[in-house]
Amino acid sequence: MSAATVALALRAPAVWAAAADGESRKFIQNLADTAMKTVAVKDLSDAERAARFRSLFVNTFDLPEISKLVLGRFWRPATAEQRTEFQKLFEDIQVYTWTRRFKEYSGETLDISSVETDVSGDAVVVSQIRRQSLGPINVSWRVRQDGATFRVVDIIVEGASMIVTYRSDYSGVLSSHGGKLDGLLEVMRDKVGQIKVS
Repeated sequence: MSAATVALALRAPAVWAAAADGESRKFIQNLADTAMKTVAVKDLSDAERAARFRSLFVNTFDLPEISKLVLGRFWRPATAEQRTEFQKLFEDIQVYTWTRRFKEYSGETLDISSVETDVSGDAVVVSQIRRQSLGPINVSWRVRQDGATFRVVDIIVEGASMIVTYRSDYSGVLSSHGGKLDGLLEVMRDKVGQIKVS
């Protein structure tokens, strides 16, 4: 094996990692651009805005994995029906929460500064949401690649992980209901009823 071949073999993992990082950056930039062009459009009805964001959310976030991580140790003993309902309610809460936020869109932009790789091998896309009249918001996107497919598995806003925050909140609810998942599902149903847009 020639020295050039050895050098290329040693360099290949770094080249592949750089390519994956570039694709992760492109994925998040496309996600932000699509959200601005389709969801943050003025004069949309709440129902249409919610429908557009739901489509974007389902296609770019790994909901099964996020649901499993959010529930943590409560995921394994849950029945298939409970898991399905939890995932649907969690999706609804995200959709209606973000629909309201996008309704208040006023020219924010996403600037990506770097892409890092965490210990699990996921890419972490580091960015800032720049606002016209307020300071920027630091947002990191944890992106997982499966073949040619990329999915968001967590968002870290100003150092606070979406997964860790929801896991903590839901663990508190579960504790107050004796660890019974049906108690959490009831609370989530009530939440969806309160924030649902029409």
